[in-house]
Amino acid sequence: MSVAARPLLQFDNTFVRDLPGLYEPWEAARAPAPRLLALNDGLAEELGADPAALRTGEGVAILAGNTVPEGASPVAQAYSGHQFGGFSPRLGDGRALLLGEVLDVRGHRRDLHFKGSGRTPFARGADGRAAVGPMLREYVVGEAMHALGIPTTRALAVVATGENVVRETVLPGAVLTRVAASHLRVGTFQYAALTRDPALVRRLADHAIARHHPAAAEAANPYLALFEHVTRAQADLIARWMLVGFIHGVMNTDNMTISGETIDYGPCAFMEAYDPATVFSSIDHGGRYAFGNQPSVAQWNLARFAETLLTLIDADQEAAIAAATGVLNAFTDRFDARFAEGMRAKIGLAGDPGDDGALIADLLALMVPQGVDFTSLFRALATTLRGGPSPARDLFADRAPFDAWSERWRAELAREGRDPAATAAAMDAVNPVYIPRNHLVEEALAAATAGDMAPFDRLVDVVTRPFEERDGLETYAEPAPDGFGTYVTYCGT
Repeated sequence: MSVAARPLLQFDNTFVRDLPGLYEPWEAARAPAPRLLALNDGLAEELGADPAALRTGEGVAILAGNTVPEGASPVAQAYSGHQFGGFSPRLGDGRALLLGEVLDVRGHRRDLHFKGSGRTPFARGADGRAAVGPMLREYVVGEAMHALGIPTTRALAVVATGENVVRETVLPGAVLTRVAASHLRVGTFQYAALTRDPALVRRLADHAIARHHPAAAEAANPYLALFEHVTRAQADLIARWMLVGFIHGVMNTDNMTISGETIDYGPCAFMEAYDPATVFSSIDHGGRYAFGNQPSVAQWNLARFAETLLTLIDADQEAAIAAATGVLNAFTDRFDARFAEGMRAKIGLAGDPGDDGALIADLLALMVPQGVDFTSLFRALATTLRGGPSPARDLFADRAPFDAWSERWRAELAREGRDPAATAAAMDAVNPVYIPRNHLVEEALAAATAGDMAPFDRLVDVVTRPFEERDGLETYAEPAPDGFGTYVTYCGT
């Protein structure tokens, strides 16, 4: 591989400097005919890069992995992971590379990371490639999550490689450039702990504290404080997922970040008909990662994280376990508080909690047997407050139970002294009208795979302005038609 004549991005490599033993130096496989499919101009500017320069031959060569930019030090990261509850001691970046880190225009350190860039020492027999569709899924869903205010990794670019990959069929290949606060995972700590090198675990924990949770360094017990910070970040994150009906689909420990960002948009989807048992992943046969299980799975994953920190928390194992257990048990209260706060905002309540706990639970319970669309309902409730026909009521085939609930809801709004127009506006500010509807995502990815990027570009434009209802976009706000059938997602490997 050649080296770029001038830098388009200014790189640093603290992960490489601080954490030898947790990576393998590696370079991307060459893409024979790279072609830019999608570039995130706004994100490029955040990183201090010129989007026009990234569109040049030199820029595309970097984004395809054909050129190592000046200052970068590409490595395949090592990590372990519990996958569907079973432990895999050596996973790592089998088809991915950490290119390096950049300081964005606000001074925040961000990883640039390839996905689909070829085999690495962690590939375990796989080809290391990725197809256009799954990489564009990462792009559109990540941008939708960002627009919804949910912490997330994001796509800087997707580049077609000019070669095919073989899955169930032959598909065009692509490389994703992903941007993240970091790629440190619970699985990174699990891998470090397996080395039986206490110094490596300590260096990793110190690196995570410095990069993501610097306040922990000032605590009496910095490593217990690190666990507290990560636990709070994950409780907040999962609550935000649940408030928009997002299902990750593969909540393995190697897909839980220390930063609190959402990572890996493989078999993910947005729930339409509300049901806590909803599963979309083709490989989640037991429903481990069903929508309603996400909080408990997150807590389980955090328990695995705690296990890697015990020797740092306290030399006395029993004392360490007791301290970590106290933090872990606080996850449920934190999640419940954040979810309740978000749900109250979704139905327009803003005062001191009254009977709204039962009000929220009863509304969700009403939705399940009638298959009410999760996203549509909350926008419709706001419309109801503006007067006229009730679109929310029309979402229920059996309207009597909803009518009874609606009377209680309006009574609670009256108790708080809420103005209907102001309440409706506040609800619209937190309830999206547009999400990446599953049938529209599939249509856009199929078109892009066939060479037509227009549906994808349009979908990205729609979901990156999720709260702003726009004329002509009615179909983007509607659930999948009946003929779409049962939706199944795949991991994209």
